Amino acid sequence: MTDEHTCGGGNGEGQRRATRQWLTNIIKEKLHDNPMLKPKELVKEIYEQYGVTLTYSQVWRGKEVAQKELYHAIRETYSHLPWYSDRLIESNPGSIALLSPMVDTKFRRFFVAFHASLHGFASGCRPLLFLDKVPLKATNDYKLLVAAAVDADDGVFPVAFSVVENENYDSWIWFLMQLKYALSNHNYPYEAMTFLSSGQKGLDAAVSQAFEDSHHAFCLHHIMEEFKGELRKGPWSQQIRDGMIEDFTRAAQACSIEDFNASIESIRNISTEAADWIIASKPEHWSDAIFRGCRYDHFSSNIVDAFNNWIPTKKEGSIVLMIDSLRTKIMEIIESRREACKAWSGPLTPSMEYKAKEEMMKAGKMTVLCSSETVFEVRGNAIFVVNLANWECTCRRWQLSGLPCVHAVAVFNRIGRSYYDYCSKFFRLESYHLTYSGTIFPIPDMDTVDFSAGANLIPPPKPRSSDKPRRKRFNPNKVPTVIRLCSRCKQAGHNKATCEAIL
Repeated sequence: MTDEHTCGGGNGEGQRRATRQWLTNIIKEKLHDNPMLKPKELVKEIYEQYGVTLTYSQVWRGKEVAQKELYHAIRETYSHLPWYSDRLIESNPGSIALLSPMVDTKFRRFFVAFHASLHGFASGCRPLLFLDKVPLKATNDYKLLVAAAVDADDGVFPVAFSVVENENYDSWIWFLMQLKYALSNHNYPYEAMTFLSSGQKGLDAAVSQAFEDSHHAFCLHHIMEEFKGELRKGPWSQQIRDGMIEDFTRAAQACSIEDFNASIESIRNISTEAADWIIASKPEHWSDAIFRGCRYDHFSSNIVDAFNNWIPTKKEGSIVLMIDSLRTKIMEIIESRREACKAWSGPLTPSMEYKAKEEMMKAGKMTVLCSSETVFEVRGNAIFVVNLANWECTCRRWQLSGLPCVHAVAVFNRIGRSYYDYCSKFFRLESYHLTYSGTIFPIPDMDTVDFSAGANLIPPPKPRSSDKPRRKRFNPNKVPTVIRLCSRCKQAGHNKATCEAIL
């Protein structure tokens, strides 16, 4: 008898027995990762991963069963939402958890804003909100819309989020109207707010509609990427393109209209089309020289990318578990930051203290002339006027950032004033403490609750992809010679690819 086998029977390398249940479970796992997998692709992946050879028809039938089981499992988790919404409000008084009205029992949207988040934002954060869509790793059935602020140390602070069926104007306006209601419940003066977003997918119109008196800044990163795409269409070398991108950045960060125009003219000297494209991109929404809101030196809405690290990656297919994992993460962040700041000292948070030190080091070589007790002339590379009574400088950096500019620092040094007395309250350590003074409380264990009495909600309908537009114009008056039926449900009006029937 030989002790060494070469047939693969003892080491897992041989052909295994593929039962129906085994195949269904494998396909379910793969469809969680990529619901668009086709039977042909599944045949290949299963062979490469498990060494099992299957026919197309075997995998096709297995996929049918897997899709049916997945659908019913996900449908069950949607029915838990009303219970979860009620428990969230009960355990966290002052919080808002709102399910949108149902259409034929189909779930559409769910809005969440914890009292601790709303209180923290209203008490200690700048009137600045970042809006963005965050991709969900655990499912493709819905999207996550997010409103986040920044604390006194420039850390991301979640204010509200919403699970929606799709990202478009309708979902954004619904989300923003719920946010407006939540802020008004905390007596927040949202009229003076600034929003920062990509301005795409209906966001520009939605912000204008929901918060008509607010200011809306566009994400510079998104506009910059579009501008780079336009430049790649031209005949310029990489060096010339880089130069125009630098001019574009200077135009965005320019504090005066003169500096903005100078940067645009520099681009126009190379390409009139590129300069015209910039002017057409609504610089009043992204250039400091023209924008009338205050974004405190934040130019990108990508700050909400931090949410990517807070969202579970496990393919659970459960919207309730996903939302509760976000609750847990925000709860942990509030508690950990509240504990960490106990070791801080000084009037400003650490990151703002670092910025203050940078400005103080630059002010040594400037000449300060006194005009009155509060108005001063500061001379360096140019002449600027500092008004201490109004917390203003003609360079506009003080007004735009909330921290005294280098010219103001030169005045402080001349007359013996403290830099910290002229910093915005939003950068002070007291504001940081107020931001994290609230608490998010746990929700009772869902495993101990009977969900059988829950509403019979089902997942949102999936919009049909528009990647391949119709080649022939559809004639609505044409009478079909043959009525074709769906091969899956045997009904007319659609085919198997778009069938949503529950079998």
